[in-house]
Formats: sequence, structure tokens, C-alpha cells
Amino acid sequence: MDAFVARGGLIDLADRSLDLQYYIFHPDTTGAIVIDRLITAADRGVHVRLLLDDWGTADKKDEAVACLDAHPDIEVRLFNPYVHRSGASKLGEMLTSFSRVNRRMHNKQLIADGQAVVLGGRNIGDEYFGFGDFEFQDVDVLGVGGVAAAASASFDAYWNSGFATPMSALGRYAVSASTLAAARTALQTRVEAMRDSPYTRALEQSPVAQELRAHALQLHWASAEVLADPPGKVARPPDTPSESYLGTQLTRYAEAVCSELLVVSPYFVPGDRGVEFFGGTRGKGVRVRILTNSLAATDVWLVHAGYRKYRRPLLERGVEIYELKAEAQRAAGVKNLVGSSRASLHGKTFVLDRRSVFVGSVNIDPRSLRQNTEMGVVVHSPELAGEVATLFERWAGPAVSYGVRLANQPRARSLLWTASQDGREVQFTREPNAGFWRRLGAGVFSALPIESQI
Repeated sequence: MDAFVARGGLIDLADRSLDLQYYIFHPDTTGAIVIDRLITAADRGVHVRLLLDDWGTADKKDEAVACLDAHPDIEVRLFNPYVHRSGASKLGEMLTSFSRVNRRMHNKQLIADGQAVVLGGRNIGDEYFGFGDFEFQDVDVLGVGGVAAAASASFDAYWNSGFATPMSALGRYAVSASTLAAARTALQTRVEAMRDSPYTRALEQSPVAQELRAHALQLHWASAEVLADPPGKVARPPDTPSESYLGTQLTRYAEAVCSELLVVSPYFVPGDRGVEFFGGTRGKGVRVRILTNSLAATDVWLVHAGYRKYRRPLLERGVEIYELKAEAQRAAGVKNLVGSSRASLHGKTFVLDRRSVFVGSVNIDPRSLRQNTEMGVVVHSPELAGEVATLFERWAGPAVSYGVRLANQPRARSLLWTASQDGREVQFTREPNAGFWRRLGAGVFSALPIESQI
């Protein structure tokens, strides 16, 4: 809820500009509230720039996006878009130009007036803000000052790149004044029907909203660096190394850790190089703990097929692994949810010696590190690192996650999943609560050569 309010509050307070960059932007309940506030901001003269990944918004009708773009103070651009906009033609383009359209912009940020930025793991949509039957457990950072300026520079690099195509250049979307008025009326009707929802109330009454309006946010003052892939990464071969890539920059911070490394990655496919890195870090006396999704909790079980083959090599090197339960939201103290019945990990964080912390969009998998563009921020603050470490401890606790370890049994390749249930320890000898078909699918696809795509 605080993450939703931070975005809505900054939109409401903006005087000059709003820049939004997202992989996914759903026009659902929470998305509609955000869109309505963006239009209201544009009505008062705030210049809104919305940069969306074309694949991440592929289920949205172009005409609806063009209608938003038709507002005189709103510009919409799509990153690395399909040339052909119809369903059948898009499929053909995917088959004939897969190496191009497979490269996506996974960045997530919202910048107000170039002075404040929210960035992290969340896209815009109900599941990212705890609405409905499914909720992602996630982390964001709100930053002001120099970090916002650096985030703005990254946004401008993407916006002005040759990969960001204006919506108006993708087709002839003639939006009449009557069509625009009808769309706005329909949106206002939807938002008005949500006037008594917890989200609308929170935008007016929550402590975060009140502190934003009173300019009284309690901030951690610290140095920070924004890490972001250049937009041109999508035009280079996936395995081309570069000092400018986020993965390279983040590795340098992780290599400097002396005592403890905490990693949260919902989609975790480290590959042989990742096993060597994390195992080598553990070999230097650093405690390495990794939290990812269990097979039951993940929303992309295909990624789990790539991950499962690396569990045992990591455990053998002394790395500790925890997997979030699908029912994690029922554990006391994790989060106050609004109607959600299933949790899945979506936050992406590194805690470095509890002195610095990275929060961003990058997963530890081949798609994030080699194919997509990503961004995040490293903050040098023991206080903030401590907060995220405390969150890690809560998420990785036995009431919320399974601890994965090598089984002390004659069967050489067996693993154990341990957790607590009703105050007692329980153990599993196979993927807990995942069901037959998920287990079968993960096992079959784990043997296929698809790792570079997940």
C-alpha cells in the first residue's frame, strides 16, 4: 500500500513533469487510479512522458494507449516495438525476428519533477500492490536529490534512444475529441466506483500520503549510485560483456563483501558462473544466503526448471537457500494484504555486509543479465541496509519460507525442505505443495537447452 501511495502521491504533487518507465502497466483497478491521476496532472499542465516496453504491454489495445497519447501534455513511447501491430502479424514477426523482439526493457521507475524517484521491482498492476487473489512480495526505494537526477538521466537516455518509438509513429490512430471524451468519462466512472476502496482512501489518509503532502518524509540521508544498463544493450549480442552493464557494476559491489551477502531474486538461474561466484564468495568466509520462490509460489514455473539444477551445487559450496511458500501471506508480520490469497516473491535486493543495499529490477538469471535492460540503486546506509536485512530475515523465516538443505541420507542427490507449521518443524523430501503437474513440468524442462531464454 505504501508503494502505491508513494507513486500516487508524487503524481499528485508534481508541478512540471512526470516520467514513467515500466515493463508492465496494467489498466486494472490500481492501474486505472494511476492513469486517472496522470491525466489529472496533465490537465493542470504537468508534462507526462510514459515509456513502456512493447512486450510487457502487448495485451493492451493500441487504440487505448493512443487515446492516452492524444492528450496534449502526455507522450507515450514504446520500447523496441513490434513493427506489425495485429495479432497474426505480430506472431509472424516473432518467428522471423525473434532475436530482436526477444530483447526487452525491464526497467521500472517513476520520476516527479526530476527531484523524486520511486524505483525497484514493481510494475503497475493489481498484483504488485496486493489487490486481488495474488500478490507479489516486493521492495521499492523512494529517493530525492542526486539519485533522482541520475534516474532522470537514465530515463532521458532511453527516451531519446532509437529504440523508443512514439506511439503516433506505429500506426494511424485517429482519436477524435468525442472518442477522447468518452474514454475519459469511462475512466472517471471506474475510478469514482472505487472511491471507497482501501487504495483511494490510502491516497488521502495514509501516513505516507500525509507526510508527502506536508513535506515531512523521514528520509535516510546517504550516498547512492543509480545502476542502469544502457538502452543499446538490446542491440548487442547477449553474451557480449561490458563495463557499462548493471550486472558488471553490481558484481563489483558484491565482490567487496567481507562478512555477509543476502540476495533476494524471485527468478534465480545463476548458471555455472553464478555457482562459482556465490560459492567462491562463501569460500572466502562470507556467509551467503539466497531467497527465491518455491515451485509452488513462482508465477513462472519454467524459470524454476532452470533454477533447480543449481540448488545442490550451491548447497555443496556452503551457500544457504530459502524458498518462499505460496501461503507466505498467511504468516503473521509479513504484510497487511488486501484480499490476497497467494504470495509470490518479486523483490530484487542485495544486502552487502549490512552496510549497503541494492534495490532494483534485475533478477539473477540469463534473461535479466544478458538479454533485457535493467536498473536499480545502491544505497550506502547501514540503517536502510538493516531495514532490508530485517525484511530478508522475516521472509526467510521458517513460517514463511522453506529452508533447503542437503539430506543426511545415503541417497546422494536428495534434498530436504524444512519449515514450521503450527509451531512445529515439518520436512519434505520433494518440492513442497507444488502438485504433480508442476513437478513434472519443471523436471522435464530442466533437461532442455532453454536456459538462455529464462
